Amino acid sequence: MKSRILDPATLGEIIEMALSDHASFDQIRTLHGLGPDEVKALMRQSLKSGSYRAWRRRVRAFSDRREVYK
Repeated sequence: MKSRILDPATLGEIIEMALSDHASFDQIRTLHGLGPDEVKALMRQSLKSGSYRAWRRRVRAFSDRREVYK
């Protein structure tokens, strides 16, 4: 993964989109150019470890229930 320098506003927007149940990884890629692996790495760096694990569990649970999700 290439290291990108993101301003705090963009970083906040990406995190907000990733935490939202309504924004997919494709939407994040379209707006900010970050793929799923880059978003996961960014979330791992930005969130507390427990919050990151809970987010990943939720994303996996939604992806099992819906075909088109994160």
